Amino acid sequence: MAFLEAKKLLAPEAYDPKAVKVGLTSGAGVDITWADGHESRYLFGWLRDACPCATCEEERGGSGRKPGEPAKANPAALPMFKPATRPTKANPIGKYAIQFDWNDGHTSGIYSWQYLRDVCPCGECGRPKVSG
Repeated sequence: MAFLEAKKLLAPEAYDPKAVKVGLTSGAGVDITWADGHESRYLFGWLRDACPCATCEEERGGSGRKPGEPAKANPAALPMFKPATRPTKANPIGKYAIQFDWNDGHTSGIYSWQYLRDVCPCGECGRPKVSG
């Protein structure tokens, strides 16, 4: 993940979440307040497109997409209805991560707190939000 190399280095405690709010029923996404006071908001579509599992990482790397960037639609394909991306379940993984069961059947991504902080989509962290 070469894009992460350009990010500023953070103190180790900056990767510890102070509060995590997952809007499963509202579909609002995930809000994290970090121990250093930084606040991150992750829309569910963005999170699905940023899945850190090996399969998704390989697919993103092959197409040149960054985490959170949606796949390009095939211009020759007919547009099809696609329900909004959202998790059906959120599972804590010890004290270091969260895992989602997505409504598209995908379940293998484990989003570590460090990964989420490193890919924070806010303007302060230098990456524009991708709608989702």
